[in-house]
Amino acid sequence: MDAFCRLSGLDPLWDWNRTWYTANPDLTQCFQNTVLVWVPCIYLWLLAPFYCLHLYCHDRGRILMSSLCTTKMVLGFLLASFGFVEFFYILLERSQEIEQHMVFLLSPIIRSMTVILALCIIQLERIRGCRSSIFLFLFWVLAVICSLVPLRAKIQLAMDEVMLFIQVFFFQHSHTYKLPSNGLGNVLYILKPIRWWRFTAKPQVTLKTNLLQNPCPVKDASFLSKILFWWFTGLVVKGYRTPLEAEDLWTLREEDTSQKIISELQEEWTAECARIQKQEKALASGVALGSRLQDQAQLLRKLQKEQSSGFFLLRTLARNFGPYFLTGTLCIIFHDAFMFAIPQVLSLLLSFMRDEDAPLWKGYFYATLMFLLSCLQSLFNHQYMYTCFTVGMRVKTAVMGLVYRKSLVINSAARRTCTVGEIVNLVSADTQKLMDFVVYFNAVWLAPIEIALCLFFLWQHLGPSALAGIATVILIFPLNGFIAKKRSKLQVMLIQMKFMDGRIKLMNEILNGIKILKFYAWEKAFLEQVLGYREKELKALKKSQILYSISIVTFSHYFFQIAFAMFGVYVMLDDRNVLDAQKVFVSMALINILKTPLSQLPFAISTTMQALVSLRRLGKYLCSEELKVDNISKPPLSSDGDDVIIDNGTFSWSAEGPPCLKRYDVCVPRGSLVAVVGHVGSGKSSLLSAMLGETEKRSGQVTVKGSVAYVPQQAWIQNATVQDNIVFGREKLKTWYHRVLEACALLPDLDILPAGDATEIGEKGLNLSGGQKQRVSLARAVYRKADVYLLDDPLSAVDAHVGQHIFDKVIGPKGVLGDKTRILVTHGMSFLPQADLILVLVDGEITESGSYQELLGRHGAFAEFIHTFANTERKESSMQRGTNTITQRKLLEFQPVSETDQEQVPEDLGKLTEVDKARTGRVRLEMYKKYFKTIGLAIIIPIVFLYAFQQGASLAYNYWLSMWADDPIVNGTQIDTDLKLTVFGALGFVQGVAIFGTTVAISICGIIASRHLHMDLLINVLRSPMSFFERTPSGNLLNRFAKEIDAIDCMVPDGLKMMLSYVFKLMEVCIIVLMATPFAAVIILPLAFLYAFVQSFYVATSCQLRRLEAVSRSPIYTHFNETVQGASVIRAFGDQSRFILQANKRVDFNQTSYFPRFVATRWLAVNLEFVGNGVVLAAAILSVMGRSTLSPGIVGLAVSHSLQVTGILSWIVRSWTDVENNIVSVERVNEYAETVKEASWTIDGSSLPSAWPHKGAIEFQDYGLQYRKGLELALKGISLQIHEREKVGIVGRTGAGKSSLALGIFRILEAAKGNIFIDGINIADIGLHDLRSRITIIPQDPVLFSGSLRMNLDPFDTYTDEEVWSSLELAHLKNFVSNLPDKLNHECSEGGENLSLGQRQLVCLARALLRKTKILVLDEATAAVDLETDTLIQSTIRTQFEDCTVLTIAHRLNTIMDYTRVIVMDKGHISETDSPSNLLSQRGQFYRMCREAGLA
Repeated sequence: MDAFCRLSGLDPLWDWNRTWYTANPDLTQCFQNTVLVWVPCIYLWLLAPFYCLHLYCHDRGRILMSSLCTTKMVLGFLLASFGFVEFFYILLERSQEIEQHMVFLLSPIIRSMTVILALCIIQLERIRGCRSSIFLFLFWVLAVICSLVPLRAKIQLAMDEVMLFIQVFFFQHSHTYKLPSNGLGNVLYILKPIRWWRFTAKPQVTLKTNLLQNPCPVKDASFLSKILFWWFTGLVVKGYRTPLEAEDLWTLREEDTSQKIISELQEEWTAECARIQKQEKALASGVALGSRLQDQAQLLRKLQKEQSSGFFLLRTLARNFGPYFLTGTLCIIFHDAFMFAIPQVLSLLLSFMRDEDAPLWKGYFYATLMFLLSCLQSLFNHQYMYTCFTVGMRVKTAVMGLVYRKSLVINSAARRTCTVGEIVNLVSADTQKLMDFVVYFNAVWLAPIEIALCLFFLWQHLGPSALAGIATVILIFPLNGFIAKKRSKLQVMLIQMKFMDGRIKLMNEILNGIKILKFYAWEKAFLEQVLGYREKELKALKKSQILYSISIVTFSHYFFQIAFAMFGVYVMLDDRNVLDAQKVFVSMALINILKTPLSQLPFAISTTMQALVSLRRLGKYLCSEELKVDNISKPPLSSDGDDVIIDNGTFSWSAEGPPCLKRYDVCVPRGSLVAVVGHVGSGKSSLLSAMLGETEKRSGQVTVKGSVAYVPQQAWIQNATVQDNIVFGREKLKTWYHRVLEACALLPDLDILPAGDATEIGEKGLNLSGGQKQRVSLARAVYRKADVYLLDDPLSAVDAHVGQHIFDKVIGPKGVLGDKTRILVTHGMSFLPQADLILVLVDGEITESGSYQELLGRHGAFAEFIHTFANTERKESSMQRGTNTITQRKLLEFQPVSETDQEQVPEDLGKLTEVDKARTGRVRLEMYKKYFKTIGLAIIIPIVFLYAFQQGASLAYNYWLSMWADDPIVNGTQIDTDLKLTVFGALGFVQGVAIFGTTVAISICGIIASRHLHMDLLINVLRSPMSFFERTPSGNLLNRFAKEIDAIDCMVPDGLKMMLSYVFKLMEVCIIVLMATPFAAVIILPLAFLYAFVQSFYVATSCQLRRLEAVSRSPIYTHFNETVQGASVIRAFGDQSRFILQANKRVDFNQTSYFPRFVATRWLAVNLEFVGNGVVLAAAILSVMGRSTLSPGIVGLAVSHSLQVTGILSWIVRSWTDVENNIVSVERVNEYAETVKEASWTIDGSSLPSAWPHKGAIEFQDYGLQYRKGLELALKGISLQIHEREKVGIVGRTGAGKSSLALGIFRILEAAKGNIFIDGINIADIGLHDLRSRITIIPQDPVLFSGSLRMNLDPFDTYTDEEVWSSLELAHLKNFVSNLPDKLNHECSEGGENLSLGQRQLVCLARALLRKTKILVLDEATAAVDLETDTLIQSTIRTQFEDCTVLTIAHRLNTIMDYTRVIVMDKGHISETDSPSNLLSQRGQFYRMCREAGLA
């Protein structure tokens, strides 16, 4: 190259004397005209083919030509033309000496051809729809950098020769042959990227229509905008002006949507699951025949499956998200390279400060280089973090999608092992652990490399003394490894081993069974259980936090410990080892770098351990047994033959469990009605489950032809409108829809609903009666127009006359399903004569089958049973539950009020559920006050002083070091090194003690606050009235108890620790910089204002995004909960894909607020770190300017500390925002403190006799009851006396007010007017628990809780085992419980799902028999039992409650015909009341009801 340059009469390519060892540095003419011109051109020509291929493969639609694009092309061609002009000029003018001017001939033509290539690429980008080009941006930046040096040389030349600037470009100099195109070309090179950025930053219209309403701007942002996150600024400004709402947020990019992510992941995960099963089979085949060996092998297989399933899940996620994650890894490697370059530049700067002869430009060069390196370090770091959070978000979407899809195919045996609460934990806590793992995973392998590099550079500065630092690390690492291991175990205990999972699971059950808790006054018992879990959780958390504090001390104090060890050994080894500024502060800068990997490594290891636990949990769930596709075959509907065929079928609920159905042979012809009858627990519902493929098929074959509709025994109702529940995702056909409503007897209900069929039904149908829920469930099935109908006792929940109507209009031969295949499970006898086939089940086997007449003719058990109950059953069809309307007005949701406090009726009457709304604006000061008030001022003030003391010690030992570094060297040594080292060590030790004190104190304070807030939340929720639970989705409440309490437990204290430590650290840095260069205040103050300005924008937007994200999270959990409970119905209807789509929408909606939330943090960090880098530049430049007056020690102290400012500023706002974001959790937990509460549970000083009520007399005095303000009274002026030991039946049509009386007696609703007296005491004057614990109800919905059977009967352990067994015997459950392996300790699953509905109803009866109070209310208590059992129960009630007052809300009128009195309700009034015989003789309303039921 030198020879080539010499041909053109130029200097050599490189000359150190001209470039470095000079007061006026410059590059040689050869270098300027070759390397600087050719490097950008070589870059473009080499990579252009690959880039063009990339564009060819990715077509995004043509971008229309704009005026900016046209201008850009014109300027580009103008730039190219200068090169061609210069080329031809030299060719013509110097054609004879062409070989001597090859440099000047080649450079312009190469540059011009490169510009033309760039213009062609611009047009190709426009045609292929590429708005932002990293490739071209880097080319123009490279071209600009390379053009700056020649441009500077020409400006310098012009100034030296005192010529006009313009002459440099338009006149030729005698000693060169460069045309003006060189200078003007340089200017155009500089302008080009600016024009390019303007073009790409403004989105143009493409020929492909963009269907997104509010697309994310990152797609169309320029490269510069992307790396600086400027594309996000619009949302920040918008959020600052007005609080953000969901509509303001961008739609997700396609690659972030659930549909895109899960569709790609699902296939791979299915293949992985197949591999796991293959492994399991391989293990199983190698097992020995011995039973003991088999058991051991089975356990081993189970453990291996859990381990491998977690690994396979990780591998699947890595395959899908790994490539994008690796781009982030590349960024962090570049970040590290720049990070390690900074101390080397600092070393050069301090060397410059010591060298008085060094030219001043070198100092400015080092200062500027340090600034540029800091900026590049920031940019690469935040690109890495952005990539990690994006991958984390996608992992969260993927895992949620997989868990949701699994919940739709998991079999019943596996389903019973994991509750809804545990599934919610999988998609909340465990997904969060995986997101943390993505962010910190690289630290696991990168941190050791960073540590090794730090120690290598320290060795270079301090020699063998650096080994002392290595020894310190080696000594402390085992301690931290031990701490990390202990914390990991505690984390497993917290989350997995019953504490957190147990608490959430229990809360879920409490919310599901809250009505029972209130009726039985069991809130305190369950409150104690929850608090028991909570105390264990907090105890484990406290241990974890103390260990974490020790870990923080060791790592925060590493900075000092390593410095003390190395400096101490260094000065002690040899007196001639002196600590000058260069050694001290470069070493301190390296130790400061070392601090990051040392602190990250244990956290990364801990996060990885937690993620592995979460992966195992997720893998275990995702690999759990699924419903087998071959359980049933589903051929298309044929023109004739049997629709349902079971051939020698044996079924069980689990692969290992005993058979629940044995040797079944069933053929159901097309269009026939099959009735399935049998005692409680005989396997009726199991038979339908077998036909749906829900059970494990042991042998035989099941065939179901055509589509299926299923009505479960317990109606599954969605939290949606009546219409949505019935139509169930299908198109609404008006005529057919109206016909279905009429057939299912729903029209009278809709007439009194506030918004008709647009009225919203509460979660799980909480605000509907059993009859209404069942009719809606039936209407859903009828509307579907399926081929086969499986009806699991749908008539048990409705009144007799309604049941007859439904049978005639829907199920019977002349009903709308008359030509369909119907399999009806029933306890009713009156419909059996119309059945084509009757199956009689006993203990899981079909004992008899045939038509009604055939079975009677055989004189078997069925005929005997029919003759026994024919008299009553012939008269009254077995419609079990009177339509126990917690009346339809309840659909509106309510708070009971007095008549004087009535308000106007709300406009949106049909709306019931209150959506979880996000508050707006900054978090109120009251939330901070509430949080700190729970801690106490007496603890907070000492903590702040402790922080100030801790940072004061840090400032002292750093300043002491700078003084030590400036000590004069006498005869090659420094004096009093021992004293200096002792003082240094003492100050560091004091700081370490203070750090431990502050971290432990804040952790303890956090636990104190968390305990109080959780207690308040729990009490506030349990003391809320029923209307609150019907109005508030359980997902919202579970979200409070799971995610929000978890944030208060950990995130708020951690945020406070971080914020306080960094605020005090910033104060230390500012003091040090101002001590060194007081003039820095001129720069620091404006930067402080800029900092405050930026963070005010950020905090306003970030807090609102946090709220929106929290609010959009609740519907995910609600939908999960709803889906898990209705999975069998969803599967039966074949609607899995629709529910998956709904889940996707909810997850995507949540991610639309999560995505801008983490981008906001990156936007803030990039902007603030540029502010911080400004402090670095100011400190360095001012130090260079004042080098004559400043000592190297103070400069080293100031510059090394200013290097920390970027991180400190960013962490302050981030931690401050984290605190504010997580204080939102306190705000959300505190919301329920402001809702209306029930009356007091107990009243202090109450004079209520312990034996009250001793008689059981009840008196209503002008009693009125109202469901909500502004609505008419549900009970109007009820005046009634019920005498002791009287048996009263309450009857009436739907909405008459029957159940309202029961709600009034238990004060589930408070009186709007009048009073109720029990034994002469006004029930309004006593505590709710005093009232509810002294009277008993057997409700219509039998609710059990997970736990032992004994706990479900006697949660307070009030009764002896003998008394419990006696109650079970009277409830006809003794034989069943005696045969259970654990008897009274038999573990009931969530909701009592491992017992049949009838058995659960008998458990509820046993509860009442155990309490045996003087007043008993039966609210359709025998709804789910067969007639024989019902007769036994009625007999038990008559004998055991003979001396009690019994109020029965009648469903079977024959059961109350021997009662003392009957009350007939109508529209909230008592229309008739007398003995049954007298009422029949009066031929009034009761007579008409009896006549409809066949009793008169």
